[in-house]
Amino acid sequence: MSEERRFATVEIAGPGRNLLNPEVMSGVEEGLRAADADPGVAGIVLTGRGEAFCAGLDTDAIAAGGDPIAFAGALVRILKLIPTLGTPVVAAVNGDAVASGASLVAACDFAVAAPHALIGTREVSIGIWPMVAQVPLIQRLGPRAAMENIGSGEPFSAERARELGLVNAVVPADEVLEAAHGWLAKAARAGAVGAVGRPTVYRLAELGYEDALDEALGLFTRMFREGQQEDREGRS
Repeated sequence: MSEERRFATVEIAGPGRNLLNPEVMSGVEEGLRAADADPGVAGIVLTGRGEAFCAGLDTDAIAAGGDPIAFAGALVRILKLIPTLGTPVVAAVNGDAVASGASLVAACDFAVAAPHALIGTREVSIGIWPMVAQVPLIQRLGPRAAMENIGSGEPFSAERARELGLVNAVVPADEVLEAAHGWLAKAARAGAVGAVGRPTVYRLAELGYEDALDEALGLFTRMFREGQQEDREGRS
């Protein structure tokens, strides 16, 4: 993990086109946790080493005897972790983000992609259903738009991903990191309240309309009362 302008970069650095195995995913998870725990970090960039973002799970390693449950379990831990962080995360999609790589993009708060990047699952084209990878895509896009990719096995172009809301912007390849920092700079406007508010977006998204409003009212009440308490303590 490296830092620049108070933004931390967590790099996916796996074999081939940044394939995911338990060791690689453990490094990503540790990088995310360390950046989130650092009070000097205002945002996290998740990107891939070299010319690719991530080509998904290392299926050759699984075929050679790797435990598929260990691979999938490590991915699930990261996908569960990202929405709970208090620090905003942007995917800097410097190259193809396919298979499970697409799920990492979908799990981030923001995403910026190079024009040539393909984003989406490919599994059905080889007779496999992306059971885990599909979840963040469905959550981010809804089932109809997600099925455009999941059901066909054809990843989205970067521009199509932008049209659907999977990425926020498509910029020249040499501007991806700068654009990613720009989104984190916007998110940093929230200050300390962002660490409290960010996880609520994902919690509320999982609830029905009325339940979400009830939950939001409770969160608002708690936030308001804590603010009043801080004001009283500051005046005493």
